[in-house]
Amino acid sequence: MRQGIHPEYVEATVHCSCGNTFTTKSTSPSLRIELCDLCHPFYTGQQKFVDTGGRVQRFADKFGASAETVVQKDAAAKEARRVAHEESVTAARLARAERERIEAEEAEKAAARAPKAAVAEAAPVEEPVVEEAPAEEPVAEDAAE
Repeated sequence: MRQGIHPEYVEATVHCSCGNTFTTKSTSPSLRIELCDLCHPFYTGQQKFVDTGGRVQRFADKFGASAETVVQKDAAAKEARRVAHEESVTAARLARAERERIEAEEAEKAAARAPKAAVAEAAPVEEPVVEEAPAEEPVAEDAAE
């Protein structure tokens, strides 16, 4: 280590704003602090606001409305999904009703054709009558003799 370039490391007295005093080592013989282990909220469990100049309030003013906007966007997206679902259900019901209507019409047409086919099958089919020419009687040779 080079000699003569480093500050002296001396005993320092630390004074906290809560009134606590303790000693430690530092390059400065006296230190004044705002928080120590006896008054810090993390160690004491008490809530103590350390806000200088209203920084928390300015942040809330600047970005607090954005939280409401996010909630509104989420609600709008949820409503849009609900409406889309209802529309798809309605469209499916209409499609099913249309399909059933078409099937019913086809069944009616088939039922209307069925009696005609049954009547046609039940009626005897008339075969065309072919009349044969009367056969000529053979000429008897006995008669000529």
